[in-house]
Amino acid sequence: MKTRLLVCALIVLAVAVGGCRKSANEPPVATPSLTVSQTRVPLGSPLELTYEFKVAADAPAFAENYRVFVHFVDADEELMWTDDHFPPTPTTQWKAGQTIKYNRLLFVPVYPYVGDAAIEVGLYGNGNKRLPLAGTEKGQRAYQVAKIQVAPQTESIYLTFKDGWHLAEIAADNASNEWHWTKKDATLSLKNPKRNSMFYLDYSGQPKVMTEAQTVTVSIGGNVVETFQVGRAGEVRRIPLTVTQLGTGEQVELKLSLDRTFVPAVVTAGGQNDKRELGLCVFHAFVEAR
Repeated sequence: MKTRLLVCALIVLAVAVGGCRKSANEPPVATPSLTVSQTRVPLGSPLELTYEFKVAADAPAFAENYRVFVHFVDADEELMWTDDHFPPTPTTQWKAGQTIKYNRLLFVPVYPYVGDAAIEVGLYGNGNKRLPLAGTEKGQRAYQVAKIQVAPQTESIYLTFKDGWHLAEIAADNASNEWHWTKKDATLSLKNPKRNSMFYLDYSGQPKVMTEAQTVTVSIGGNVVETFQVGRAGEVRRIPLTVTQLGTGEQVELKLSLDRTFVPAVVTAGGQNDKRELGLCVFHAFVEAR
């Protein structure tokens, strides 16, 4: 009886090892890489990400549109946050020998951690099946492509939501998803960096209630910095701010002015009880010194 159990155990072990070897020997379908705009990133700040996948010369056609998973892990390899997404060019259109390259912008969550972090990527499809890639595998077909250092939020320029903003709102199913609505005019206050800077404005459009595109004017001290129309789906607007535009004062006030607003209770003919005057839905507002 003991001999039979031993034989069975050896057979199971051989099958398991054989299965692992077979999986490990699957040829990689692509080589991933990632370039980050900065390696020291304060919490809450924007991070520009350039993804690149070099499809293997002998890669077979992709059977489905795979999703890119992106994991930000701490020094203990614990998951902090993700940037999972579908690539702009669906994987079913990727060709052998082709290089797929695209950019994304991520606002680093205000997470209770500072220190070294790594970024791991991979491809997964239906049933969470992951594809083999070439590179430094960290386990379960997750491949390390970059390292960053997460810095305290105090290292970034702090913005104060002053006049013209409604209270922050938070998604019921995701506490990290927060936004502010402006009124017709809204002001942001910040300490003057006294350097050329970039103003990031992450907002959402309201095509269901705005029959005409809203126009936003950004100004400092009454001087117009930029004017733009709100896209139907919204976007992250990058607005350069020069030293001259920022002025010589210790504090700077950025003013957002909209040509039209709406009241939910009015546009829904009483379908909603919200009687606030709403202008622009802002998810992130950030000024980065350059």
